[in-house]
Amino acid sequence: MAELYIGLMSGTSLDGVDGVLVDFAAVSARGGKIIAHAHEPFDAPLRGELLELHARTHDELTRGALAANALAKRYAAVVASLLEAARVSPSDVRAVAAHGQTVRHQPRAGSNDGHTVQLNNPALLAELSGINVVADFRSRDIAAGGQGAPLVPAFHRAAFARPGTTLAVLNLGGISNLTVLSDDLTIGFDCGPGNALLDFWCERHLGRSFDDGGRWAASGQVLAPLLNAMLATAYFAAPPPKSTGRDLFNAEWLAPFLARHAVLAKPEDVQATLAELTAVTVVHAIRAHAPAAGELLVCGGGAFNAHLMRRLEALTAPLPVGTTAALGIAPTQVEAAAFAWLARQFVLRLPGNLSTVTGASGPRVLGALYPAA
Repeated sequence: MAELYIGLMSGTSLDGVDGVLVDFAAVSARGGKIIAHAHEPFDAPLRGELLELHARTHDELTRGALAANALAKRYAAVVASLLEAARVSPSDVRAVAAHGQTVRHQPRAGSNDGHTVQLNNPALLAELSGINVVADFRSRDIAAGGQGAPLVPAFHRAAFARPGTTLAVLNLGGISNLTVLSDDLTIGFDCGPGNALLDFWCERHLGRSFDDGGRWAASGQVLAPLLNAMLATAYFAAPPPKSTGRDLFNAEWLAPFLARHAVLAKPEDVQATLAELTAVTVVHAIRAHAPAAGELLVCGGGAFNAHLMRRLEALTAPLPVGTTAALGIAPTQVEAAAFAWLARQFVLRLPGNLSTVTGASGPRVLGALYPAA
């Protein structure tokens, strides 16, 4: 008998919503069997509004609520596409996981005084989809003194861990985060910017939302003074557990570095340097926390940035570098599948966090339920 869950993910890259329908009754796939995948892009007005809401702006409460409604409608469209593709009815699905769109993330290690904000309207999604919705995955971990992120490493362990092997899994979304899986330990943390700064710079100078294949970055030269100045940022040297986002790595963070080290630089050289920043911070994290890794598997949109993948291969050689497709889950589907898994953990009242990753005082059931009726 099928055990169906839907996972939805709209990440820091702000390219849209990815959704997967997962059957966790499929014993051949430890992380579940993906039955269908759907993507709903953000239109320019919604993407622009979500970007603005990452920073302090006017009338935030009203604008945030309206953006949450628009986001819930995008989520509902993805759910409808998945149901149609798989030819299943809403009553066949146990729950939908809707993480929401993170616009603030300020945890405080070892304290429950941190905060995190995800724009979402799970009640509206439950109303529109007719399916139970599980949302608000981060706040319980933060209440227990954790970072509230990253949450995906627990799923990585369930889906990808192999006995006798140390495996590094890298998610290259707007922020890059690394999971290290070994026999006796799982750690995971945000390394730093993934695609967020690359996308910002590309949009500013080319009017495109991303650098397709990393071709523009590949056409430039790395500016060593700029790269070294950015690498001196305290976050990179901080030990895990740690998490970050657009609260830190944004246009305002970048501006003073450019003013000091790249006033007359070609835009493509800045792009090449930002790509190198992503690659180098990931490699530093691997060397510090996964020196025994036998393989690096990449997921997220950055897995399709050929230039970034080439730089990772060069900097980590002879470590083999591939994508999570080798273990049965396409790079664009991993995070959504992880949240489907987290929804299932909630329904079964099982922990969704790993304290070795987030720093929480112990395992916690994550999420809040919005019933279909």
